[in-house]
Amino acid sequence: MKATHEHEWEAAPGLPSALPKGERVVWQGAPDWRSLAVHAFHVRKIALYFALMLAVQAINLTAPEGGAGMKPLTVVDWKPLVVAAGLYAVALALLLGTAWLSARSTLYTLTNKRVVMRIGIVLTLTFNLPFKRIAAASLKPHARGMGDIALALNPEDRIGWAHLWPHQRAWHISQPQPTLRCVPNGAQVGEQLLNLWRAERAGESLRMADASSAPASQAPHQQGMLA
Repeated sequence: MKATHEHEWEAAPGLPSALPKGERVVWQGAPDWRSLAVHAFHVRKIALYFALMLAVQAINLTAPEGGAGMKPLTVVDWKPLVVAAGLYAVALALLLGTAWLSARSTLYTLTNKRVVMRIGIVLTLTFNLPFKRIAAASLKPHARGMGDIALALNPEDRIGWAHLWPHQRAWHISQPQPTLRCVPNGAQVGEQLLNLWRAERAGESLRMADASSAPASQAPHQQGMLA
């Protein structure tokens, strides 16, 4: 039986072409879909909003037409509330399904020369980000060891925000930052990226900044600093 993988056109999983001589795969991984649903698709916040809307609707349905108190529950027409709850459930299911599909179709690759991001559910895109074109990076840790690793490119390099979504750093629209979203063992992967970056650009000052503790505007942008 011939071994195959989902993306038949790839030379190897996550790689659009065979690696040149001297380049090797060091790490591959994909987003955790549950963490992606929470942090990229904001399912938890949207669910809380829907719950609040249902509570307000329930209060309005049980409020009497005049005076204080509430209607007897047996005479309340609950149909609008049931319909709204059903629509909200469908919306949340669609978001969860999109997060699952996004994680399933994504593969991040670190080689000793570059970062490769294969993303896209319907239209698959592959971005090759050589370490020489990466000016800075930041790590945003999440629960259960997950983490976002955002990559700031050199000023002359730019990838469209819409092309990256949801694999981009939030609120960086004019200069989007490709981001490895919700990767397991995010701190270890970030350290591995740092070491690979250092090996490729020997002699330059490097550090990995914590995106959750330092605003992006304060992150250094000097050439050769991983911040």
